[in-house]
Amino acid sequence: MVTLHRGPSWKISVYGRDHGIPHFHIEGRDFRCSVAIGTLEVIVGSVPRHVLVEALEWAITRRRELLDIWEELNP
Repeated sequence: MVTLHRGPSWKISVYGRDHGIPHFHIEGRDFRCSVAIGTLEVIVGSVPRHVLVEALEWAITRRRELLDIWEELNP
């Protein structure tokens, strides 16, 4: 697992040996979701709306970096 960003009470991570389409995880104390890198859509799980907005603001300009890291960890 690589943690790429931390918010006030959540983090964005990419896991190695993961499955499915390229995605990242938004995780907090009481929630976890997976977000597709290509579309920035939540594909599984749930996340508070304000956290999703903040996380997507961070991720939107870093899609290439997220994809590169996902591909490196999931050859």
